[in-house]
Amino acid sequence: MKKWNFILGVDVSKLTLDVHCAELNEHIQIENGTEGFKKLRKWFKQFGIDPTKSIMVMEYTGGYEYKLIQFCQSFSIPYTRIPGLEIKNSLGITRGKNDQVDARRIALYTEEKIKKISASKPLNKRILCLKELLAFRKKLVRQAAGMKASVQERIFMSEVPQKDLIRSISEDKIRRDNKDIEKVDKALQELIKEDESMLLNYRIVKSIKGIGPVNALMTIAYTENFTSFTNPRAYAVYAGVIPFDHSSGTSLKSRRRVSHLANKELKQELNQAAKTAIIWDKDLSEYAARKLKDKPYPLVLNNVKFKLILRMFSLVKRGEPNVDNYQKAA
Repeated sequence: MKKWNFILGVDVSKLTLDVHCAELNEHIQIENGTEGFKKLRKWFKQFGIDPTKSIMVMEYTGGYEYKLIQFCQSFSIPYTRIPGLEIKNSLGITRGKNDQVDARRIALYTEEKIKKISASKPLNKRILCLKELLAFRKKLVRQAAGMKASVQERIFMSEVPQKDLIRSISEDKIRRDNKDIEKVDKALQELIKEDESMLLNYRIVKSIKGIGPVNALMTIAYTENFTSFTNPRAYAVYAGVIPFDHSSGTSLKSRRRVSHLANKELKQELNQAAKTAIIWDKDLSEYAARKLKDKPYPLVLNNVKFKLILRMFSLVKRGEPNVDNYQKAA
């Protein structure tokens, strides 16, 4: 087990970072950027903290932590990331919430779990680029969908003139967005092909019934090519697929539900994957049919999503694509 001099819990947000040192019980809030990192280095010196012999622990935020990761890698500072739900569940009932308190809780969690925690490997820059392209693609898709809805509304308006300027401009924007989406899709494929390991895992994941190119790319991006998540259950929790009990003694009883801390983008993409898999995968179709006799559709859909995740991780671990022996369910 690696011996760290200090544990530095970091609460990450888009604009700021709250850093708490567990051993010294000291806290600092800085900007999430170059100027903030200069202040952080001065803070290290002020309290005699050697960051290269300490570990910085942060939550997965889906991207806001990447500037901090780049800072850590530049100055050889060990770091690791932990799912926010794992920290929340480990603390039981808590009172109060703010960034300083959250940073302290992350540090305290790390103290408790230090034997199981190791520093992360350097982040693959292609993963950063992959996430940026996927986020931009989603923005373009939403823009085009919004414009398409506007055009349809105007078509149904009886008083709209034959040569409608708003409709004409909207349709031009839709065409441009679609062309840009094609460019982004091409760039994504080129990026994947630059990394042999990413390409192999992408092909393996995409071989699963229901998992299309975008879903496969998002899985590669958010598991960081199956390096930041190696346990399928942990990834399923992060994606909001696994529900939890919400009860306390006999006084509080409610249905099981997923956490609001989940990555909603991943969950949304997996929804469509599960719906498609139920149609085209004979095993999952039969599984869903059995479960629907006793369970509501949303819960069964969650179960199918979890099975897809299990299949992804299993196939990637074996380095084998899915055997295509399924047919469309009747």
